[in-house]
Amino acid sequence: MRIRLIVQYAGANYVGWQVQNNGVSVQALLEAELRKLTGAPIRLHASGRTDSGVNARAQVAHFDTPSRMPADKYAYALNAGLPRDIRVLYSGEAEGFHARFDVKKKHYRYQVENRPHASVFYRDTALHVHVPLDMALLNEAAAHILGEHDFSAFKAAGTAVENAVRTVYRSEWTAEGRLLCYDVAGSGFLYNMVRILVGTMLPIGMGRQAPDSMRLALEGGSRFDAGPTAPAHGLTLYRVEYEDFDTEDYVV
Repeated sequence: MRIRLIVQYAGANYVGWQVQNNGVSVQALLEAELRKLTGAPIRLHASGRTDSGVNARAQVAHFDTPSRMPADKYAYALNAGLPRDIRVLYSGEAEGFHARFDVKKKHYRYQVENRPHASVFYRDTALHVHVPLDMALLNEAAAHILGEHDFSAFKAAGTAVENAVRTVYRSEWTAEGRLLCYDVAGSGFLYNMVRILVGTMLPIGMGRQAPDSMRLALEGGSRFDAGPTAPAHGLTLYRVEYEDFDTEDYVV
């Protein structure tokens, strides 16, 4: 039986989603709990990796098991053993489904706390920027990446990919008081792509760079044309869409 999960986690205490040798990962903790429940080793497959410190409002994963536990009970059973900063919001049977290869759209949100002094309550979920940011300039810059482009300038240096072309369906900044949210949705994302996009746009919002520098970076294709990589803690995997499954239907 194949089981699909929606997993939510705060990334501050973890080295990311994927199992690694340098610390505790979200995947490792989930797989350990699944082994306790099923009595056998379990391998989880996720919609994608998240880096150390990155949060997930709605990560999707699947696993196969011969266990006869009802699919909807896994969420309850897993939450009983997991730390409180990891929650399984949904579990259900999904034969033929693949969490990674079936993705249609992935949505990320990057939060910026834009005020003189940082709030302690956003320390793990938003980047504090004390310099005033111009929303009109940020959105002018964000609009340049809509559509299909080669995003070579916005991938981490040294990343080897055969094809850096991706399609972006949404790229928009909104304000919720002094909390600024950058929402981006696409067919897929390169390693560190969203964080580099944000790191390129922030100087534009400060008036230190022209909005057109986003277009020039896209056209140039060099990592040197883009800005720095924004810190991980402001980033959240926000939503994942499939042909017949959308995490937004299950996450409040």
